[in-house]
Amino acid sequence: MQSPPVPIQPSLRQLTALALAIALGAAVSLGITRFAYGLLLPAMRADLGWSYALAGAMNTANAMGYFVGALACPWLMRRLGPSLLLVGGSLLASVFMVGSGFVTQTEGLLLQRLLAGAASALVFVAGGLLAARLGARDPQRSGLLLGLYYGGTGLGIVLSAVLVPWALEAAQAIAHSWRWAWWGLGALCLLFSLVLLWPARVMAAWAAPAPVAGQTERRFHWRQFGFGLAGYTLFGVGYIGYMTFVVALLRSQGRTATEVTVFYALLGLAVMASSRIWAGLLDRYQDGRPLALLNALLGVATLLPALTQAWPLVLLSGLLFGGVFLSVVASTTALVRHNLPHTAWAAGISAFTTVFAAGQIVGPTVVGWIADGAGGLERGLVFSALALWAGAALGWRQRALLAHGGQDVPSC
Repeated sequence: MQSPPVPIQPSLRQLTALALAIALGAAVSLGITRFAYGLLLPAMRADLGWSYALAGAMNTANAMGYFVGALACPWLMRRLGPSLLLVGGSLLASVFMVGSGFVTQTEGLLLQRLLAGAASALVFVAGGLLAARLGARDPQRSGLLLGLYYGGTGLGIVLSAVLVPWALEAAQAIAHSWRWAWWGLGALCLLFSLVLLWPARVMAAWAAPAPVAGQTERRFHWRQFGFGLAGYTLFGVGYIGYMTFVVALLRSQGRTATEVTVFYALLGLAVMASSRIWAGLLDRYQDGRPLALLNALLGVATLLPALTQAWPLVLLSGLLFGGVFLSVVASTTALVRHNLPHTAWAAGISAFTTVFAAGQIVGPTVVGWIADGAGGLERGLVFSALALWAGAALGWRQRALLAHGGQDVPSC
């Protein structure tokens, strides 16, 4: 009887190519589906007569959908697998993005944002799990491979920064010109969804990771990750206020469309660069220190535009924010990967995604409510910074569960 063939270990080049391709899922789920709305908010608010609270409620609806999608992910993952969930969720998100351009009623737009949020959660969780599996194939570069995936959000932000102002200007003579931006963004999501077919097909052919003989079986327990989950919840509360309202703040301060495009594009480029900046930090620590450090830096970036209108400092805020915030997300995936076996990764990533979504439900509405008061958007961002610093304090208390971190996690 012949022994089974030994699986071929992918080269670093192949792993990097797969990580970059999967990163388009992050571009769809967060870079475009979630964050492009901040660029559209001033035009939609002016056209539809929204308050800041209602404008924030649109992203709250998106976060509520994201929350529902995150809760459904473990069940769907067991039945469909991450590859099918990645592509299917991305296609659904594309449809709902296009649909946002066909309605002007508040209820219809809220529904579209809700559905797009649910679809984007499927993409983000599935992509995060696949990126973690890539990292397990090359543990020495797992932080980099995770960072490449999450850095795909930056590509979505950069492309949105270019596409949205162009679409708004090209359609300015047409009623509800912002609809054309939604259609363009939806078409971009659809294109990325088609590219995702390649990594999904390749990784679906890989055998699912199995526990190593003799290894103690571990499951994800919420209590063991309590401080990390609490800190990540407050990250969701704090960061989304900035990403929802910073463009509206800049426009209210008199910044031109070109300046806003430069600011947002630089933020996106910083997201793309962050994979290399923080890869070593994510590989080195198995506890909550990366989450704490990155949350603290993010609080500084969030506070700057609330304290000053000096353009160099505003640009510094965007660069620092972009260079940090997706690495906070990557830090939680690294925490799960370091402390749990492969079989528990999906449950761990889904749990962190769920509390992330819960925080995002609170953030936009609270910041919008504050902004409608005497303090304006600046006071709303102060609240966001305080939430991030509180998250840093909680994250610092998260301890590692395994003595040897990622070394105890088997490779695929």
